Order: sequence, then C-alpha cells, then structure tokens
Amino acid sequence: MDTRKREAAAAPERAAHDPDTPQALVDFMSSGWLEAPITVAHPKQTESFAERRAQLARAFPDAVLVVPAGEEQVRSNDTNYRSRSSSDFAYLVGPGEAGSTLVLEPAGGSHQSVLFVPAHNRGDKAFFADRVHGELWVGRHRGVDESQLFFGVDRCRPMDQTQSYLDELRSRGATIRNVDDDAELATYLAEMRLIKDDYEIAELRTCAEITKRGFEDIIRILPRARSEREVEAAFWSRARIEASDVGYSTIAASGEHACTLHWIRNHGELRQGDLLLVDAGVEAESLYTSDVTRTLPINGRFSSEQRTVYDLVFEAQRAAFGEVKPGSDFLAPHRAAMRVLAQGLIDLGILKCSLDEALDPQNQYYRRYTLHGTSHMLGIDVHDCAKARTENYRYGKLKAGMVLTVEPGLYFQPDDATVPDRFRGIGVRIEDDAVVTSAGCDNLTAILPSAAGAVEMWIAQIQSR
Repeated sequence: MDTRKREAAAAPERAAHDPDTPQALVDFMSSGWLEAPITVAHPKQTESFAERRAQLARAFPDAVLVVPAGEEQVRSNDTNYRSRSSSDFAYLVGPGEAGSTLVLEPAGGSHQSVLFVPAHNRGDKAFFADRVHGELWVGRHRGVDESQLFFGVDRCRPMDQTQSYLDELRSRGATIRNVDDDAELATYLAEMRLIKDDYEIAELRTCAEITKRGFEDIIRILPRARSEREVEAAFWSRARIEASDVGYSTIAASGEHACTLHWIRNHGELRQGDLLLVDAGVEAESLYTSDVTRTLPINGRFSSEQRTVYDLVFEAQRAAFGEVKPGSDFLAPHRAAMRVLAQGLIDLGILKCSLDEALDPQNQYYRRYTLHGTSHMLGIDVHDCAKARTENYRYGKLKAGMVLTVEPGLYFQPDDATVPDRFRGIGVRIEDDAVVTSAGCDNLTAILPSAAGAVEMWIAQIQSR
C-alpha cells in the first residue's frame, strides 16, 4: 500500500465523543514534564538482523527496498486490535511499533538501513489529543534516538517523514520496491525464511515448552469445565502470562465439533465421554510461534472406538515422521501418512476399494475423511513462508533448518452414511512441530505426550496434583 494511504488510514478522526481542545490547554500541556530516559539494550538478534538485511540487499542491488511494520487494524469503530509487526519486518529488524517502516537504500555499493519510527510527541498537541499515537494514550514510544541504538540500524527518523523521504528518492530516479506490493521481493523474503538459524529454533523450542504448560492448564480444568470457551481461556491465559499471545485462533473442538477443521467458535458444551481436539500455539515476544494439536478424552480415558481412530492417526503420524529428513520431498511425510490412513480406512470397512484405488491421484477417496495436508512450514507465521515458490516449498526438498508441522487427522462427520454409526462424530488430529536436522528431524513438541496410553497417563498425573 502507498505510504500516504497507510498514513491516512492510521490518522485519528475526530469522534463525536472527543472533547474540544483549546489552544490554552495545548500550551499548558506542552511543558512541565520530567525527563524519563529509556535504558536501551540490543535484542539478541541484532547481528543476525543485519546479516539478513545485507543478504536481501545483495539480491536487489539497485533498488530501494521498503518493508512496513504495518498499521493497527480496526476491531470496531475506533477500537483497534493489539498491534503486531508484519512478519517480514520482524524478520529483518525485530518486532516494532505500528507505523514503523524499514527502508534499505543503495549507498556506496551496499545498502544503508533507515528505520522510520513513531517519535516522542511530548510537548505537541498529539501527545494528549492523538488517540492512535499520543503517548498519554498509548504509552511512551521508544523514540528515534533510542530506536537507532536498540535496532542497530544505520539511521532512524520520525515516521511522519517516511513519505517525503521516499518521494525525494523517487524524484532522483530511484526504483522503489515495497514488499507489500512487490511479489518478487515478497517471494525472496519468504524463501530466506525457509531455513531457520539456531536462535529461531531456540525460540520455537521455548514456544513448545510454554504450549505444553498451556495444554496442562486445559487438562487441569477438564473435570469442572463445562464449555469450549473455558478451554480457550485457559490456554490464552498461559500464552499471555508467559509469552506475547496465542499464535492463531485456538481451536477447542469437543465432540462432533472436532470434525470441523477450523472450528474457532468454541461455544460448545463439554460432555463426559467425548473427545476434545485442541489446536493451539503460543507466540513469543519475538513473534515465533508453536502449532500443536492434541486430542484428549474429556473423562481421561479413550473408548474402544475412540482408541481405534486415535491409534490409526498416531501410526500415520509415525510414518510421516519417518520421511522428515534432508533430501525428502516436502510431500513425502504426507504421502506416508495418507498411505497408513487409507489402509486403515479399508481395514475398518469404510473404504471399499483397494489401496491403490484409494490413493490414485484421480480418485483420492481417502480425502473424504482427511481433507488437509500433513505439513506446513512454521516460524514467525504459523503458516510460514507462504509466498515462497511452490517448487521450493510444496514441490521442493526438505533441508536442514526447515521447521514444519506433522499433523495427520481423521474426521468422521456425524451425518456420513459411509461411516459405521459407532465412529460417527469422532474427529482426531495429532500435530507436532519438527525441525529438519542433518541426520533426520528433532520433534520440538515431543514433550507433549501423544500415544494414547501416554495421553491417558498425562491426564491422570496432571489432575492428581
């Protein structure tokens, strides 16, 4: 989006309930404030951020590269959602404030990094009259000088100078490429993000650890919980206490709701004897996120029918993990999982055809009961690197440093006449986060039990404390 349009969209409009602001009040509010210096400490990733910016600049040596952090998004009227930096901005600089913009400008055979950020506005009318950026409304900004030190960029300027700065470069004939509008630039960044470094993997591991505690909070309340909302609230509380937020809308799907893949209404009743499918992940302050699914028996024990379906999904996931290794096709884990599920559906008498017929690309009969893919990339976005080229992602090879989910599932709709009545309304998914290593893979979320017996034991142990 053009910077002018973004600035206009972010500008506060006078609302019917806003008070008048006489000049005498502006003058009175402009002075008499004590200095409040901010102690600046570099984030852990400062050097890595600089290396990433340099790599990106080398790929576009003659262009001015623009990467906005994004504006706050309206929730309702003049109420905004909590701000979150764009993932590309966070990857190159780190999480920043809404309205910030990174500009990489060619200079002397390389690029200099210029970061535009909200400036301090104490002493200005905006300080107390601007509901979007006024520091009396939203808290003290990091400011220009502090931001330059904190982020380790070459220069830092107030964000209200962003458009005039770009206009000046454009008037001198510069080629300006904004990641929000430039598919080639967005694709290059997405493919940079395919390989995670040690810091990124450590952040994902931390997310997994917090996510485990969030699932244990859910298990702890199950004996007294009555609704899916309570499940969602328990996990969200852990995410906000120990991290930044949830990485995506939590799926808390009990009973037949588990057969709706993206069930986020979470208004259903919890019933003893049903399963509870929870798909949830924690987002760290760095914006890296986990993505985990566990299917839990609400009363602590799987019924024989639930156990049959669960064990089939578990075996499919085990087969998929066997294909998570360098050099494997990205789709190899999916093919392995689908082979196990299709054979299981045949063994249960649900699919009445041969395995080859079920798996034939022209048929794909198994997909009636398992619609989604087995894997997607994971990182700063829960569906990371989405703008990468298909030949380097879906039809590419796995490489050491890639992080992906492994999440087969089976979903027997309550009204599916091809499914025996005893299985209808059962939905099971098991999802873990794996980093590809030189020797195979490391399951970052193996700390959450997943085998049926281990899940039952986990529930019993948590609830006995």
